[in-house]
Amino acid sequence: MTTLLSAQSVGIDTAFGPLLAEVSFSLKKGDRIGLIGHNGCGKSTLLKILSGDLPASAGTVTPSHHCLMARVEQHLPEALYHCTLLEAVLTGLADGQHQPERWQGEVLLAELGFDRAAWDLTAGTLSGGQHTRLLLARALIRQPDLLLLDEPSNHLDLPTLLWLEQFLNGWNGSFVLVSHDGRLLDSVTNCTWILRDKTLQYFRLPCSQARIALQEQDLADEHRHQAEQKEIDRVEKSAKRLAVWGQVYDNEDLSRKAKQMEKQVVRLKDQQTTLSTGNQWRLRLSGEALPADRLLALEQLAIRPAPTAPVLFSLDHLQVKSGDRIALVGRNGCGKSSLLHFLWQQYQQASCQGSIFHPRVRIGYYDQSLQQLNDEDSLSDALCHFASLTEDQRKMALIGAGFPYLRHQQKVSTLSGGERSRLLFVALTLANYSLLLLDEPTNHLDMEGKEELAATLQQFAGAVLLVTHDRTLMEQSCNRYWLIDDRQLREWHDLSSIYTTLGGVGNAELVISPEHELVAEPAISTNEDHLLATLVTLEHKLEEDLTRKPKHQKPQLQQQWRREIAEINGKLGLI
Repeated sequence: MTTLLSAQSVGIDTAFGPLLAEVSFSLKKGDRIGLIGHNGCGKSTLLKILSGDLPASAGTVTPSHHCLMARVEQHLPEALYHCTLLEAVLTGLADGQHQPERWQGEVLLAELGFDRAAWDLTAGTLSGGQHTRLLLARALIRQPDLLLLDEPSNHLDLPTLLWLEQFLNGWNGSFVLVSHDGRLLDSVTNCTWILRDKTLQYFRLPCSQARIALQEQDLADEHRHQAEQKEIDRVEKSAKRLAVWGQVYDNEDLSRKAKQMEKQVVRLKDQQTTLSTGNQWRLRLSGEALPADRLLALEQLAIRPAPTAPVLFSLDHLQVKSGDRIALVGRNGCGKSSLLHFLWQQYQQASCQGSIFHPRVRIGYYDQSLQQLNDEDSLSDALCHFASLTEDQRKMALIGAGFPYLRHQQKVSTLSGGERSRLLFVALTLANYSLLLLDEPTNHLDMEGKEELAATLQQFAGAVLLVTHDRTLMEQSCNRYWLIDDRQLREWHDLSSIYTTLGGVGNAELVISPEHELVAEPAISTNEDHLLATLVTLEHKLEEDLTRKPKHQKPQLQQQWRREIAEINGKLGLI
């Protein structure tokens, strides 16, 4: 199989020590790789090294001559803020590359959800999710063989996330995808890189299976480490005993043998299996349940992003009680975050607490911009605004969250996004609230943090209003679902129906092959001709994949194609 990219003993040094060391791999055509790891372990740095945007401190990265790479960054470059969307896409190529036609940029923008009226908008006016789609368009216009995607699912609403999943499944090239979305990775990847302890673990498995394999590997290493430690202890005891006997009986042979065994102990310790330190912080949320029929009652409410702005959506009557874990679902810009912000503002006004909130309810708010924390506070002082704690209690809480004592007087403004998120979670736990408003709490959480959040929300004694696009988190932790659609908020009882509603927005599936073709495939519609054409295409894909060798087949894609075939057959009345 053709090698697209290879790395040998790559390392990178920072002011705080080495971030990556001895990273080696070979990336081949057809590899669809998910890159995962704890926050701050160096995933984005590794992508920058692979793309050539950041020189490695050690080692080499060698792309093949026929490999064209494109990197989708996490954030839109400031240089593009004043460009129109079409200009930003068409100027995405390096000098010397084939310049695309205007219509190719227009096709990309249209397929990524930007209508004609938006093409002349400046990029700086877009939301975070729209920035991600624009960056993807800038990469795709290059028609690359290898895509390097740095957390493209961040800030995407559910319809666009579902589109991204469909796009990557239809992508004929290779890619390296950094993401904390396990569902997305399982659906679109066939290999997994796990960045841990400054080096890379490689598994030719999708994300969930790779993580299980790593756990089994860690367990085997732990057993091996224990066996090696027993041997080290045995030799150490023997060496001490022989040294004592050598002194007591003035026996040079015993003393010499004791020294040899001491050297053996040093060798055994040097060769002992190294255990991973992993991530020591565990996310926990504690709350209290109020013995009341309702914590929150909403009646005939209209939500606006600002007092003079148009209404985003309205609702008739909804109540929240202890034990409710409610997922707020909808497209970007529909008003989910505006609702949480409105409730938080109303809670600050004592006059509204009797009409909307229970008199004894205590509310905690996780703002996705993390502005609940004061930049000028020290880490220790930041906790004082949430709960009355002694200095020792704050010290132990911060140490338990992975902040060593030397950092406790560090300013909040110097923290990374992941560390700031961790500090806010610590504060919310210490305060013991009865109602939590969580606005996109997973944006800065790694995969383990998301799993811990889902587990702790299941046990949360109070109530939770959760805005998230993470499907696994909603399915595992929520028991009620509010959908904002068509300017109305209504309660739904089935997430799969919500997925169908939000996924059926008419977005066409964009398929771009590494052979430099731009093809827009029509999405499934109610038109019978389109349904028949789509059915033939899906059956052809399934038949073609089944003819491959078992190790090259894509079982998850096969299941998806079978589900879509059954759905279309049902619409056409063929079953």
